[in-house]
Amino acid sequence: MSKTRLGINIDHVATLRNARGGAHPDPVRAALLAEENGADGITAHLREDRRHISDQDITNLISNISVPLNLEMAPTEEMLKIACNHLPNAVCIVPEKREEKTTEGGLDLLKSMLKLKKYISILSEKNIRVSLFIEPDNTQVEAAHELGAPVVEFHVGSYCNNFTTDQVSKEYKKILSAVKTADRLGIESHAGHGIGFDHVKSIASITSIKELNIGHFIIGESIYIGLGNAIKKMRKLIDEVN
Repeated sequence: MSKTRLGINIDHVATLRNARGGAHPDPVRAALLAEENGADGITAHLREDRRHISDQDITNLISNISVPLNLEMAPTEEMLKIACNHLPNAVCIVPEKREEKTTEGGLDLLKSMLKLKKYISILSEKNIRVSLFIEPDNTQVEAAHELGAPVVEFHVGSYCNNFTTDQVSKEYKKILSAVKTADRLGIESHAGHGIGFDHVKSIASITSIKELNIGHFIIGESIYIGLGNAIKKMRKLIDEVN
């Protein structure tokens, strides 16, 4: 059994930099440190309002890192053009609202089938692996299959951020069901959003989930134990159930 890949999202290194202005802390330095400490890939979300990662950050990441870059982007013509120009290893298409603090949920694929089908086709022709960020919902997985998406990334925030036993169990069952549907349809499953030390083992133990993308928790934890140590600990917890 291959180990679950760990992608580290370095967006909030850029958030901290932008809060003060200037060049410090540098997201590229964080990405290189992530590589050194067990990350299998780097994720960066180039938002339409450029609130954290910038266009120059994407250029610098592609020029400096040796692990795959996963570019998160909204389904817009601007972002499609940027992806086609930069040619990251992967693109994860995510919903985006200007007023949200962070991505609040998955795409509703049924509302944008034609546009998404076009984007998936264009990106795939550029040899960019495409994933769709969706809720763990069987209807959405089936829509992803209809669109020809090779990968879905499940928004697992509702599972990770719940504290009542009944609701946690209910959300986990949703994830299991959605992953099973993805397996049946030949779609690779990833997971992201809200994953911390307390939740990572239960998600990584779902063997069909091939990749976890973790950002905010890792960057927050690094304040206390250092970025390298936070990544090493997350990698260790994943490996204990692989």
